Amino acid sequence: MRTEDVGSRRAVRDPFKKKNWKLELWSWTKTFMIVFIIAIMIRGFMFTNYIVYGQSMMPTINDGERIIVNKIGYEISQPNRFDLIIFHATEDTDYIKRVIGLPGDTIRYENDILYINDKPHDEDFLNQFREELNGDILTSDFTLEDITGELNVPEGHIFVLGDNRQNSIDSRQIGFVPMEQIVGRANMAYWPIQAFRLF
Repeated sequence: MRTEDVGSRRAVRDPFKKKNWKLELWSWTKTFMIVFIIAIMIRGFMFTNYIVYGQSMMPTINDGERIIVNKIGYEISQPNRFDLIIFHATEDTDYIKRVIGLPGDTIRYENDILYINDKPHDEDFLNQFREELNGDILTSDFTLEDITGELNVPEGHIFVLGDNRQNSIDSRQIGFVPMEQIVGRANMAYWPIQAFRLF
C-alpha cells in the first residue's frame, strides 16, 4: 500500500505551461488567418456588395442604399422572372434592373399592364409607385418588336426594366442583356440599417 504525506507535497512546475501561451497564440493566429481567407473567397466568388446610385429602381431600392449580391446562384441556375439582378452595362458600369423577359418570351405593355406570351402578369412590386402616381401611367405602351426589332427574347439573353419606369435606362434603350454579363442576384438591402430588407 502506498501512502502520501499531503502536507509535505511540493508544488511541481508544469514544464509545458510556458509553451502553452505560445501555442494558444499560434492557434488564434491560424484561426484568424483561415477566417480572413474564407471571407476573401466569399467576397470574391460568392457574394459582393454594391452601392446603388440613381432612382431607376425606386421605390424598391433607393439612391444610396447598399445591397448584397449573390454571385454564385446563376452559376448553377438561370435567372427567374422578376429577379433583381446586377449586370455589366458597360466596361466600367454595372446596372441593377428587374428581369421581365426570359429567352423565348414575347413582351408587351398595354394600358400599363404587362403581357408575357399574351398573358397578363401582375407586378405587385410596382403597387406603391402606382399609388404615388395617383392613376398616372407608369409604363408606356410598347411591344418587344417596336423597341428591339425582335419578336422574342433571344436565347442566352434577358429583357430587363427598372421599377421606376418613367426614369430608367434599361432594355428599352440598351436592348437585351446577355446572360454572361450578369454579375448576380440582389438578395438584400443592408444600409441604412433601418431600411434592411430581403428581396
